Amino acid sequence: MMKLLFSVLFAVSFWISGPYALGISDSPTKIHGNETDHFPGTKSYWKGFVRYDFEFEGRACRIICPSVKAEGNPWIWNARFPDWHTETDSILLSEGFYVTNINTDEFNGSHEGVSIWDRYFKFVTDSLKLENKVALEGISRGGLYVYNFAKKYPYRVSCIYCEAPVCDFKSWPGGFGKGPGSQQDWQLILKAYGFKNDQEAKSFKDNPVDNLEMLAAEKVPVLHMIGLNDTVVPPDENSFILIDRYIRLGGPATVIPCTRGRQELKGHHFDIETPDLVARFIRENTRAFRSKLKSEKYHLYRQGLSNSALRFEKEKSGRVAFLGGSITYNSGWRDSVCQTIQKRFPETAFEFINAGIPSLGSLPDAFRINNDVLSKGRIDLLFVEAAVNDRTNGYSSQSQIRSMEGIVRQSKTSNPQIDIVFMYFADPDKINDYNTGIIPEEIQNHEKVAFHYNIPSINLAREVAARINNREFTWRGDFIDLHPSRFGQQIYNNSISDLLVKCWKPENIKMNYSQDQLIPPKLDPLCYDKGKLISAGKEYCTEGWILDSNWSPEDGASTREDFVHVPMLICTEPGKILKTAFKGTAIGIAVASGPDAGIIEYSIDGKEWKKADLFTQWSAFLHLPWFVTLSDGLKNGNHTLRLRLDNDMNKSGKGTSCRIRYFFVN
Repeated sequence: MMKLLFSVLFAVSFWISGPYALGISDSPTKIHGNETDHFPGTKSYWKGFVRYDFEFEGRACRIICPSVKAEGNPWIWNARFPDWHTETDSILLSEGFYVTNINTDEFNGSHEGVSIWDRYFKFVTDSLKLENKVALEGISRGGLYVYNFAKKYPYRVSCIYCEAPVCDFKSWPGGFGKGPGSQQDWQLILKAYGFKNDQEAKSFKDNPVDNLEMLAAEKVPVLHMIGLNDTVVPPDENSFILIDRYIRLGGPATVIPCTRGRQELKGHHFDIETPDLVARFIRENTRAFRSKLKSEKYHLYRQGLSNSALRFEKEKSGRVAFLGGSITYNSGWRDSVCQTIQKRFPETAFEFINAGIPSLGSLPDAFRINNDVLSKGRIDLLFVEAAVNDRTNGYSSQSQIRSMEGIVRQSKTSNPQIDIVFMYFADPDKINDYNTGIIPEEIQNHEKVAFHYNIPSINLAREVAARINNREFTWRGDFIDLHPSRFGQQIYNNSISDLLVKCWKPENIKMNYSQDQLIPPKLDPLCYDKGKLISAGKEYCTEGWILDSNWSPEDGASTREDFVHVPMLICTEPGKILKTAFKGTAIGIAVASGPDAGIIEYSIDGKEWKKADLFTQWSAFLHLPWFVTLSDGLKNGNHTLRLRLDNDMNKSGKGTSCRIRYFFVN
């Protein structure tokens, strides 16, 4: 009675499981004609569909092709017994899925078998161009195959469907529980897994019922069809344990008892009462059939981008700049956005400026924008991204607001008609924040500035988090890193280009430049609107401080652009004082912080000496461009800075050195 109640509860949960609920039947977003000529092997027919039989690493394989394929080439991987209960496969073939099988029968989901599956997955996705996520089907002992593969590569799996699956080989074929087991098949388990004896096998802790944490964290949906009277693979020792553990870990799971029709082979063979339900489960967890979110939900258009559009259309020339860190510096979304702009204004001659430098955030950008962007000439459209590095580099909220406001005010002072777009890119911390109902602090700070100056913004961090939760893709499997994969770069491009297209629709372009619009009062009176970099030259040389006119490291650590093969003011001897005068409200140094970065002491206007450690979490392998604010909020006037190396060194460092590329002053 308890088994029946447990199963019915899971059956009910299947229909009310939120984003995994069924009952919605959609067609693929696009349908293409079938093209099967690129598949290897011998062509035949399977239930009216084209089938190819071939070998991979000497193993028999087959792929059955849909008559009309769905967008993205979705596929089903049948682990074992591919000709048993084929109704679901037939339904999905008719809806555009491919169905494949590779014979790894003797491995029963062992490590070697999973390794073969790994290589076959790469072959099918890379060479045969099937989707990089697969729906896994595990029938009986096929449960060993699909779960052991899915637990290792959860980001490759769209969903798992199993029929009477073996979830613990101690139950079957071991027969160490209620079931009779199979001595012949047990010997295959011992051989495949390399166990010396029964006891070693019984002590094994990586059956499908074990170590489900990564699979649950990836939220891979699971559906089991079982027979309540199955005494060969008893549900009490298999599906019930796995499903219970999986749900407790937060994984979406359902088990449905099949109680009608034939019940043969001691209840292990039973009719699948609702193959269309299984097909819907797989279809609804496949990208091509899932409704996609619209990027415009994550855009704030505010005053729009009319000025740049009018400039490009009327004057047939334009200068577009991209200011940011490594995500801007690297090729990808930026190149695609440039193409979008050129396509929208085909008769306009553009200059595109890439002012991305890896590792830099809003603070460095506020002080370098004149050197790297505004000095190039009139800028008509400026894209700014700094939110990722602002958290990583640990800039305070006050510093972020002062920096972003400084970027805006310097830009608008240079060209009152400039259009600016703020972009907030994704990283795991921001995704976690949004998933726990928190707006990331750095996005709140940047948005205060965007709102105050009526600047359009694109919240790509929130969009990526929402699309992942909508199961359109995964971070680990598709986006891969905060430096996006090609797939992730295209997500960024699509969203940014959507905003441009919307803002530049004729009905959204104001017919006159907003040149008379006054710059609003400052949010923060001490914002970095007069920020500038001062190169460390010979005039700063004093005892113990020397200028290397073309510095490059000799320790093998990596470098960043503009912080190598440039003049660098260097001190390696503690106690030697550098003294300089400056005028403004803030003072800092931009250093190359490498493996031997030391600890400095500094004093402003003869006041107490303070310390700053120049060694960062990245310094062991990188001469990082590191901007260290020494004093902020000073009275705007003349001041004196004294600077020296301390005798102490960071416990992870390899020396005491200070290499100054710039002083920065507001």
